[in-house]
Amino acid sequence: MTDKTLLYFNISGFQKALIEWYRANKRDLPWHADRDPYKIWVSEIMLQQTQVDTVIPYFQRFMSKYPTVQDLAEADQQDVLKTWEGLGYYSRARHLQNAVRDIVTNYNGRVPDDPKELGSLQGIGPYTKGAILSIAFHQPIPAVDGNVMRVLARILNLDDNIAKSGTKKKMEQYVEPLISHEDPSSFNQGMMELGALVCTPKEPLCMFCPVQEYCRSFHAGTQHELPVKSKQKSKKTIPYVVLLIQNGNGEYVIEKRPDHGLLANMWQFPMVPMNDVGYDHIEQWFRMEYGMDLTLHRKKGAQSHVFSHRIWQMEAYTASTGDLQTADKRIQFISHQALSDYPIPVPHQKMMAYMD
Repeated sequence: MTDKTLLYFNISGFQKALIEWYRANKRDLPWHADRDPYKIWVSEIMLQQTQVDTVIPYFQRFMSKYPTVQDLAEADQQDVLKTWEGLGYYSRARHLQNAVRDIVTNYNGRVPDDPKELGSLQGIGPYTKGAILSIAFHQPIPAVDGNVMRVLARILNLDDNIAKSGTKKKMEQYVEPLISHEDPSSFNQGMMELGALVCTPKEPLCMFCPVQEYCRSFHAGTQHELPVKSKQKSKKTIPYVVLLIQNGNGEYVIEKRPDHGLLANMWQFPMVPMNDVGYDHIEQWFRMEYGMDLTLHRKKGAQSHVFSHRIWQMEAYTASTGDLQTADKRIQFISHQALSDYPIPVPHQKMMAYMD
């Protein structure tokens, strides 16, 4: 770095205090059992946008089913999505499987320890790369996520807007001279744990902070004002009618989503985009979209589901069809019991409460 941000900062003292605190206070998490790069990789992918307590049972179930890179590479994607069901952000699972298949094909089934090779794999960005290389391979590579940016903004009293893409790169450059070369694993994990347990977003627990004496924002009294983060744009609300359709055999109609985009390759009940279709035209729209007859019955309830950039406002309607099969390859007719065999995203799991 050419600026003077770290001038007069006690790097060795900060490292020592952070690492000692981490070793004494680290949580007993299943991916800490060993330094297996595959396990660390899976855990870091699952932890993106997801709380630790939520991830633990998913991680244990996933590793029980796919204990090695080879097992995951050979698995059917629908089975992988089913195992991931409920964890959300399903593109993570697809990218993870694509990447391990790349490893099996090009790296003899071994997670590469070269930063360039590891970073070339699908779904591995700078943070995940740094976490794997530092924890599994003992390399002093920064791993900067939202928690770490918050900690760093307060420690160094930085007023950079962390919502801007360039700020993360700048933070990574600050971490490079800060990271311990003797124990990069404990340093990176210590920064993550500090952000998760002590240096929390709204009410940092400064009295319990192991690096309080090095924290410039604490001494300046600005810890509650940092980090600076611009407000997100308001989420767009999209209304849908979700059709719970049964045929004469009592089977339900489900639809496979496209193989790209939101919830790709997951299964759902047919959804009518109500910004484009009026209630009086639902049956006509369905015939034109799927080539099937439909009789709409009654509204059973409504739920909303919040994604990162949008909100689905969903009304559940029961309906029936006289068709027992269709040429539309997106559609399957299945029994109520068979629903549990398909990877169904959380918003449509909510709709199952309204099934007859």
